Amino acid sequence: MNPSHAQDEHEVPAQPVAETPVDYMAHIKGMRFFDPHIHMTSRTTDDYQAMADAGIVALIEPAFWLGQPRTGLATFKDYYASLVGWERFRSSQFGIKHYCTIGLNSREANNEALAEEVMELLPLFAYKEGVVGIGEIGFDDQTAAEEKFYRAQLELAKEANLPVQIHTPHRNKKEGTERSMAIALEHGLDPGMVIVDHNNEETVKSVLDRGFWAAFTIYPFTKMGNERMVEVVRQYGPGRIMVNSAADWGISDPLAVPKTAALMVMRGISPDAIRLVTYQNAIDAFAQSGQINEADFATPMLIDQSEKFNGNTILRGGQQPRRDASSLLIK
Repeated sequence: MNPSHAQDEHEVPAQPVAETPVDYMAHIKGMRFFDPHIHMTSRTTDDYQAMADAGIVALIEPAFWLGQPRTGLATFKDYYASLVGWERFRSSQFGIKHYCTIGLNSREANNEALAEEVMELLPLFAYKEGVVGIGEIGFDDQTAAEEKFYRAQLELAKEANLPVQIHTPHRNKKEGTERSMAIALEHGLDPGMVIVDHNNEETVKSVLDRGFWAAFTIYPFTKMGNERMVEVVRQYGPGRIMVNSAADWGISDPLAVPKTAALMVMRGISPDAIRLVTYQNAIDAFAQSGQINEADFATPMLIDQSEKFNGNTILRGGQQPRRDASSLLIK
């Protein structure tokens, strides 16, 4: 079980069904996408290439739990540094604009002694170039320690005038979502500055009614499937709704956003609505950080894969840039 994206306690895993292969790329030709929640630290360069080929022009990588507990402050420092440094560079080598959110993940807030040290570190990164929010923060097991550090990070977001990216819990999701929103309001945050993530049909109405942004994660078996996502957009419209992949080290799909867009095309959702939930809404929400300028990715980036970051490139030995991602032969 993937603890970072674990199965909801009352959710029965969908059974695999046979389906006819679909050339989904044909349905999204010429479209551009923004994935506002994806953990590229866990992904490969092939994923970057596939994402670029599918029309993803920008992404946000939230700070999150890496699969096992970090045991010292230096490991957090190096991780945050990679989000604003190496990973941003690596993304650029495939023509994708990389942003991130910085925060102490709820799962790691329960190590209170270490969490206190991390809280002193966070302001050193919150003001870095490319940081578009404080996140992903919120609740996991909904403990007192999680609430303590969630509240502290809400105050940091207010001080830095940054949007907040909330991780809603996988167990008792509705209760945790309501609690997360209530605390944010208690701290005086404008709901329009808060992106509530990992929604489902049980939480979406309340999130939208309260004026928050509602993000949906398309993640196999454990969160939303994209067929369900189509119906959510059909029912609630595209306002303040955004789609992401949250692809990480678990079984996940970095192409979830363009694939969902293709399914929406096939199911008759309007082009304007598709553009809002797979591109524009994410930009509008996180551009409140002052860090996102759509012009930076409105036209294709010039890519030079011989460029270096701290003396390192994405190439090895005598490798040449791979230009044809569909080629059968790997030379």
